[in-house]
Amino acid sequence: MTTRHLRAALLLAAAVPLTAATAAAVLTVGHWRLHADWHRIELTPRPRRSCPDCRGAGGWWVGGANPEMEACGCWADRPELRVRLLPAPAWLDEPPF
Repeated sequence: MTTRHLRAALLLAAAVPLTAATAAAVLTVGHWRLHADWHRIELTPRPRRSCPDCRGAGGWWVGGANPEMEACGCWADRPELRVRLLPAPAWLDEPPF
């Protein structure tokens, strides 16, 4: 490996964590949650803390005999984004014995 290749590899190794940290900071400010693993990259919306309706709680309880939580539009109306990377392994329904 030449010096040029070694220098490029070291710069790339240093740039990847910096890029990931920057992306995580931008997503936090934009009220998104990032999940990444070998099988998918997932962006899910989070409630805004400055929302005048839910004040960051994500919704409110609707009364009645069976109370349910109604989701606030500050996060529930935004779509969840997924990028599939590798196929997930097939799991057996029953043990093989």
